[in-house]
Amino acid sequence: MTGSEETPPAFRLAYVPGVTPAKWARIWTERLPGTPLTLLQVPAAEAPGTLRDGTADAGFVRLPVDREVFSAIPLYTETTVVVVPKDHVVTAAEEVTLDDLADEVVLHPLDDVLGWDTPPGEPAFERPATTEDAVELVAAGIGVLVVPQSLARLYHRRDLTYRPVTDAPRSGVALCWPEEATTDLVEDLIGIVRGRTVNSTRGRQRPQEEQSAQRKPATGGTRTGGGTGAKAGKAKAGGAKSGGAKAGGGKSGGGPRTGRTGGGKRGGRPRRG
Repeated sequence: MTGSEETPPAFRLAYVPGVTPAKWARIWTERLPGTPLTLLQVPAAEAPGTLRDGTADAGFVRLPVDREVFSAIPLYTETTVVVVPKDHVVTAAEEVTLDDLADEVVLHPLDDVLGWDTPPGEPAFERPATTEDAVELVAAGIGVLVVPQSLARLYHRRDLTYRPVTDAPRSGVALCWPEEATTDLVEDLIGIVRGRTVNSTRGRQRPQEEQSAQRKPATGGTRTGGGTGAKAGKAKAGGAKSGGAKAGGGKSGGGPRTGRTGGGKRGGRPRRG
């Protein structure tokens, strides 16, 4: 197998729980079929290290990140919700505040992504190791859990529900990569995430072929237009001649010449003789 036949290295894209990269991965496959895309799900706390040590080329991570080390493009900010049993009292409201949770045991998992200074409510005896573990404790009636909405959906159970918490901290999601490793493939991913078309993707749109193809029809159009203009000029010239003939006819049929030939009897007699 020659070097040109070898499979190119994959672009490694990390993502944290709650982020769904399926749409972006599909567009990547359509636009860059020659470059495989490998998706790596990593815990939110480990995402920066995964990018720093080169395990992934870029990633969808939760903010904040160290901006001295990473470049980041914020994508969206999630609604924060409280996860409770379906028969919990807070389900009577469409949304709640942190004060509504003051008397609740609020679970605070070790992989919390909201970065509380002081979590609301009463603390549990022990912090769950993960958000998934905390959801299981909510189902067991141990307490409630405040998380980004995507995590509530990711770990959804039929016996649980959630309500928005209007004044809770929110979690932002960003596309992130090491600042010193802004490669062409990273630029391609940026274009996909920002919704650029194939032709507008910065630095990757094959400009010479496209501009050349676009110039040819424009040149042909100019020539066609010139031909049309020439024909139009001829048509106008023809029109002028026709107009001249009519003018001449007008003069022939007009009074002055007709008066001299047809009206004068002496002009006609020499020819008969």
